[in-house]
Parts: sequence; structure tokens; C-alpha cells
Amino acid sequence: MTQPTRRQDTRKFFENLSGAGKSIAVLTSGGDAQGMNAAVRAVVRMGIYVGAKVYFIHEGYQGMVDGGDNIKEAKWESVSSMLQVGGTVIGSARCKDFRTHEGRLKAAHNLVQRDITNLCVIGGDGSLTGANLFREEWSSLLEELLQQGLIDEEATQRNSELHIVGMVGSIDNDFCGTDMTIGTDSALHRIIEVVDAIMTTAQSHQRTFVLEVMGRHCGYLALVSALACGADWVFIPEMPPEDGWEDNMCQKLSENRADKKRLNIIIVAEGAIDRHNKSITPDYIKDLVVRRLGFDTRVTILGHVQRGGTPSAFDRILASRMGVEAVLALLEASANTPACVVSLVGNQAVRLPLMECVQMTQEVQKAMDEKKFDEAVRLRGRSFENNLSTYRLLSFRKADSELPNSSFNVAVMNVGAPAAGMNAAVRSAVRVGITEGHKMFAVNDGFEGFYKGQIKEIKWGDVGGWTGQGGSLLGTKRTLPGKHLDKIAEQMRIHNINALLVVGGFEAFESILQLYVARADYEEFCIPMCILPATISNNVPGTDLSLGADTSLNAIVETCDRIKQSASGTKRRVFIIETMGGYCGYLATVGGLAAGADTVYIYEEPFDIRDLQANVEHLTEKMKTSIQRGLVLRNENCNENFTTDFIYQLYSEEGRGVFDCRKNILGHMQQGGAPSPFDRNFGTKIAAKAMQWITRTLKESYKGGKVFANSEETACLLGMRRRTLVFQPVVQLRDETDFVHRIPKEQWWLKLRPLMKILAKYKTSYDVSDSGQLEHVTRVRPKDNYKR
Repeated sequence: MTQPTRRQDTRKFFENLSGAGKSIAVLTSGGDAQGMNAAVRAVVRMGIYVGAKVYFIHEGYQGMVDGGDNIKEAKWESVSSMLQVGGTVIGSARCKDFRTHEGRLKAAHNLVQRDITNLCVIGGDGSLTGANLFREEWSSLLEELLQQGLIDEEATQRNSELHIVGMVGSIDNDFCGTDMTIGTDSALHRIIEVVDAIMTTAQSHQRTFVLEVMGRHCGYLALVSALACGADWVFIPEMPPEDGWEDNMCQKLSENRADKKRLNIIIVAEGAIDRHNKSITPDYIKDLVVRRLGFDTRVTILGHVQRGGTPSAFDRILASRMGVEAVLALLEASANTPACVVSLVGNQAVRLPLMECVQMTQEVQKAMDEKKFDEAVRLRGRSFENNLSTYRLLSFRKADSELPNSSFNVAVMNVGAPAAGMNAAVRSAVRVGITEGHKMFAVNDGFEGFYKGQIKEIKWGDVGGWTGQGGSLLGTKRTLPGKHLDKIAEQMRIHNINALLVVGGFEAFESILQLYVARADYEEFCIPMCILPATISNNVPGTDLSLGADTSLNAIVETCDRIKQSASGTKRRVFIIETMGGYCGYLATVGGLAAGADTVYIYEEPFDIRDLQANVEHLTEKMKTSIQRGLVLRNENCNENFTTDFIYQLYSEEGRGVFDCRKNILGHMQQGGAPSPFDRNFGTKIAAKAMQWITRTLKESYKGGKVFANSEETACLLGMRRRTLVFQPVVQLRDETDFVHRIPKEQWWLKLRPLMKILAKYKTSYDVSDSGQLEHVTRVRPKDNYKR
């Protein structure tokens, strides 16, 4: 396997982290959230893998207090087929008993009887606070049980320390210290599905729709869904509207209608309030719009739909990574490590002291109660602030007289294969560009359209409703500029293009590299140029994630779910599925992790006939258990000789009499469909950031009445690296790239492969030197930290 860039001697493997003799219990508590089952599955399998005993505690803390059959040992097969199920299979309940001392005493007794001293709690801040209190009281509870004669001295010694690790499962994303809580992304999927459906009917009748989404104390769902669907107005508890908002809102709605927009969408968080703490309800807004504007207005309250349904690919991967991280944290815990929460910041697993997170979460509510709304937004974290400022940038169109007059012309284009989220990025770039005072130009059909002169000005209203559209509305081609440099330079002169924003995949990277090299011969290319990575393959150097990959993963996972279901019906069946991605195994690997695949074949990890044989034997063993189905993913270019047909025929022959095989090539369905909430938002935010960079760079390069930018720093790719968004000169990324296979030389997701193998019951090496170390909650996160 391609190893991460780390000298051999500094790497730490978890083989020496044994769970032998330890018992771990997992419970879900509080409100349910999609993805909790994926977390439970990962805890159980990782726990068993390291040699620990793992127990389910059914019905949350209530089950811990009641004991008996509520606390059951979990087997490997117990968590089969639960990855794709929403809610929590082991049940959750709000428990009054656990809030009492007597209740916690009973719970302690039930755990000691089974020698359980490691707890993994999946829930919201209330559940995690309860777990921490339990840990603080543990010694005194044991003392009490000993005095009452319920346990003996030996049991007290054996169970003297209780270790607790939390994972936050909450659709509201209301927990400080973590970028995304388990369930948030899936809830956004539900909301966006509904908004997309409502938009078609609203369009037909020229209606206004007021939608209420969940979030009693946190406006994250409302804010992000407003950003993802381009809503006209949003109400969130953290930022109540200024007094007189009724007039402003009605004016904006009527201006939008005058602009030939046939519908209005208003999103309200259920906890929305005005500046005087008075609740703002959907019905109040509806009556206001009808009374003032006479628009046909309807109210839709989404309610518990948001909690339901199958978890998204993002939530399954998040929960699986967190589950494995939680077991590692429990194995490494000692008497003096504080109870911690495992979470994700940017793209990296971190461990944070549980009570620091809880205190900060409570401070947000305190700031809101004291009407310190700016403080509340700041405490929510940098990403929440970024979402809010991006929404404001894009939603409120300034009058022409208010715009700065920059006299710069900025062109925006798509290059490469279509990817979901491209249109959201273009819309955002156009609107931010106009707000910054630039004249925006759209180039149709990539560089082919560029040299043919398919360039025209694009206005604010031209990109309305683009966020939810899949594919590329500007049109995109794989043509590189290299052979048409004269004509492209001529078009730049004709239209006086001062900056270029390219949204695309590997071809976009190669194109800007070619233009950068050609600066020596063409002064026209001495302008600020920026790439936004957009490709389902996620094979662009300089970024951990590309636009479109999340939508594609969801398409793959949805199909795999259906295929697994059909396989469960027929029993003893193995499906071999081919995914796209060129030579990059990202879609196959991460799709395999999210779909619960048994094996994934990729180019980056060479394999031979012995590996194929071992995989067949592994599946043969699996068929002897109660899980009688198999799922094998193969990246399209993983090996020129071991084709999908070859692997299908080999498995069919070797598995004869034990299992039968079917194959499925997913093809272009992976490229299509409406963009996922993640891609809409990611596209919107990186495009806004790129346009602000272009404005700054234009000002710095404007000398003597013209723009001249020829330094490395003026031809950049904006990528997400671990925790931050960074602008990287394309010429520096050249050395990090394997141009023959069109992939970066180092790829972070290869670290997820051992994780996938462990969850499929393969013995493997897992490098834990990159796992989360205990950090502290910072008030101000690393600059430009990014979430969704």
C-alpha cells in the first residue's frame, strides 16, 4: 500500500494497543440521528478486532439503569446490515432515572457486574454531560455499592477506573468544537430534497413558500439549507433580524418578483426570534406576505422528516471514522485523561475534552439570552460565521449606485468533465464578482468556446436558481488551451479579460499550468488566474476534496444499498461493482467504506492473483456465517489485466457451489443528479473566497493603467488541506503530481483503506500516528477553517 509521507521510525501502529481483557459498552442517547448505526457498527467491530468484549446498551441510559437484557454482548454479525439504516437500531430514550443518584448507582452496579469500564456514548450535549458526571462519581458509587454488599473488594479494584469517549449525534449541529455532528449532513439531504420538490410546484404557480426546519437553539440547518437553495430570506436564532425587518423582507420579495423570479423561498428555524425575544413563526410570515404583497403563500413544516431516512455517504464515513477513533481513544485512556469527544475539524480527526466543548456550547445559549448575538455567532465557530457572511454576500443585491466601480473584467468557465456543484460555484462567483464591482463574463464550452469567442457578459439574474442544478450549465469540454494559445490571447484582448476563474478537474489544473508557462510569450496571460477543483474523481493535486465527489459518492452508495438488498433476498450472492475515477481510487475506497464493501480494488494499491484468491476465500468463510452476501468494488483502471469481467469470472469459478456472482458497471449515473448539500455549499463558499482573492490580486497587480501579474502566486488552485482552505501556486503543485496517471503522488484517503479492511474483518496494519491527539477547544480556530 502507498504509505503516508512519514519516516518509518516515527510511525505508530495500533497492534500494540490490545483490548484483551477489556470490556467496552456502546449506547445511543437523546434524539436519534442518521449515522448513529454506522458509529455503533464501527465501535463494535473495532472493539472485537482489538480483542475486547463489546456490549450493546439498549434504550440509552434507561437500559443502563434497568440492566438485564438491555445490556447484551455484541457479536461481529450483530451489526451487519445496519450501516444503511437511519435512526438507531439499539434504541434511544430520554431517561429521568439517570438524573438521580439512585439511578446512577443502579447503572454502576449493572456495569460492574459485567466488568464494563469503557463507555462509548453517542448523543447530544445533555447525554455527554450526564456521562461525564457519571465518571466523576464513579469511585464514590463503587464505594457505596461495596458498603451495601452488592459488590466485593476484588470487583471494586478490577473496575476502579471508568473511561468515557463521546461522539456527537445530533442533526442540529449545535455542539461546539466539532465541525459536523453525526446526522447533520443527512438532515440537510432531507431538507434539500423537499426544497427542490417545492421549487417546481412554486414555480408553476408563482408562489411564496415558507419552510420551517428544525433547530430550536441552533440555526445551522436553516442557514446552510438557505445557502444551498438560494433562499430569499432566512431566520435563525443566533442572528435575529433588525427592527423593521418586515418592510425590508417584503421589499426584497417584491424586487425579486419584478426581476421575473417566479417563486420565493423563506426558511425559518423553529427557534427563530426577533430582537425582543419574540418568536417568529411561519404563520406570522405568511400572513405578513399575504397582507402586504398579496402573494399566494404556503407554509410547509418539515418536522421529523429531517431525522428520518437513510444516512448520507458523508455521515456514514464520519461515523465510521469516529467509531474507530473512539475505540482507539478508550484503549489509550488512563486515569488522568479527561473524558473526551472525538470529532472532525476540517478533514481531520481530533479529540477534545468533553466538558470544554459542553461549556462552550452552553456559552452560546448564554450569549443569545443576553442578546449578545454577534458573540453567539462567533462562539459557534469560524465555519458558522463563514456560512453567514457568504449567505449575506450572495442574497442581498446592492443597487448599482452602491457598488464599488472596479472597471475590471473577470471571466468564469468550466473545464473537464461535468461535476455536480459547478453551477453553484459559478453562481456564487458571478454574484460576488458583481458585488465587488467587476464586470463578469461567462465562457461557454471550456477552452474550445474560449478560442471560438463564446464569451458574453453574465448578470446577477442570469444565475438565479443555479445552485440546485446538476452538470454544467455553461457547458464544459476537456480541450486544453495549449494548441490554441494565439486565439485565446486574441479573445482576451478583444474582451479585455483581467482575471480568470476556472472551475474544473485535472484538465483545469493542466490548462492553468499551460497558460502560466505561456506567460513568457503572451502578456495577455499575465493576469490573476484561479482554479476551483471540481471532478467526481477527486484526483486534483493540492486539495483533499473536489466539488462533485460527494454527490457521486451518494449515487454510488445508494446503488450499493439497493444491490445489497437484492443480494440479501437471494442469499449467497456476491456483487462485483465497477466505479469511475480514472486511476484514482477515491470513489471506490470511500464508497466501499460507506457501503460496507468486503474488498475494494484500486490502482494505488497493487494486487496480484494471490490477493484475489485470498479475497475469494475470505468471502467463502463469510458465507458460512449468517451474513450471506458480498460486495466487491473495483476502480475502472485498477489493473489492465484484472478487468471487471476477469474478476467476475474468477469469483464465479472459485466460488462455485458456495456463492454465485453478479456484476454491475455503474457508469455515468455517477456524474449526474442534483448536487448534494455538501457540494452546493462547498462550491458556493470556495467560489466566494476565490473571487475575494481575485479582487485583492487585481488591486495589487494594477499598475500604470493595466493589470500585470506574472508571479507564481498569481496562478493558484484553491484547495482544502486538512483543516484549512489554501491558495497554492499551480507551478508548485506540479512536483506533487503523477501526470501519466493524472493523480496526486500523495493521497490522504489511502489512510482510510485499513479502516475499511478492519470493518470487513481483514487483519491489517493501521497507522495510528495520524489519529487525533487530545487538543483544547480554541475560541478562534485556525484561519479560514472550513466546514461544509
